[in-house]
Amino acid sequence: MEIKYFRLIKTIAEEGSIANSSDKLFLTQSALSHQLKDLEGQLGFKVFHRTRNKWVLTEEGKELNKLGCEILNSLEKGFDTIKRIRKGSIGNIKVSTECYSFYQGLPNFIQKMGLLYPKINLELILEATHQPISKLLSNDIDIAIVTSKPENSLLSSIEIFEDEIYAIMHKENTLSDLEFLDVSDFAEAHLIIHSFPLETVSVYEHFLKPNKIIPSKISAIPLTEVALEMIGANFGIMCMPKWALKSFKLPEELIYKKIGKSGLKRNHFLVIRSADKSKKYIQDFISNFTDEFSMV
Repeated sequence: MEIKYFRLIKTIAEEGSIANSSDKLFLTQSALSHQLKDLEGQLGFKVFHRTRNKWVLTEEGKELNKLGCEILNSLEKGFDTIKRIRKGSIGNIKVSTECYSFYQGLPNFIQKMGLLYPKINLELILEATHQPISKLLSNDIDIAIVTSKPENSLLSSIEIFEDEIYAIMHKENTLSDLEFLDVSDFAEAHLIIHSFPLETVSVYEHFLKPNKIIPSKISAIPLTEVALEMIGANFGIMCMPKWALKSFKLPEELIYKKIGKSGLKRNHFLVIRSADKSKKYIQDFISNFTDEFSMV
């Protein structure tokens, strides 16, 4: 039974007739009469005795109205509770990451959060990139997105997802015939990165540095579009996860290659100050971020 029928019965019982109920329910008398007729047809019994001066609930109608009042009161209390909870979702959240490439996926997420939580103000702090943990500890940002879980009792980490980094290259690149790229293959390669220092570049930090390999040529190009144009002209290779390039239309000449026989995989963590764990707006950010990025 639809909620509108319970409201209809309650209002007519309180007002004494459909004529008096019309204004309260913002419907014409004719529309209310049709609703009541449809309801009584579904129920198989009369809800009201109709008289000239006043409509009176039948015995069945009294029980139905009692049930309806309980349901409507319960709904009202529930929505009041939800409103009080929602009031906790008010605050400012400054976010930064350890790598510029992650910003590719954040604008759409921030737009969605703005629609769902208009009183949570999200701000990307680009100047904290490459050093989000220290900025988190100094209260310059509120949430850091990193690939290594920090060991600090003042911080709490939430593992979000695992991704894989691939080498993107032109199909005529000298490395394109390989099944996967080994460490030694990078020694003579022209590696295009987003920015220095090298320690903030995942392929270097997790794959090349442990093996003491530095590519013969490294170019820092902040704009992904320009980097892709260079690769499209066969002027080097770039290493990124596939999800970070979803918004770009890649030329057919570009191909992906695994890095290492087993692939170069990494985990992503959201890191917050432990003191902020109980804040409702922080919890809402984490919950929605997990839903958004757990399937990349």
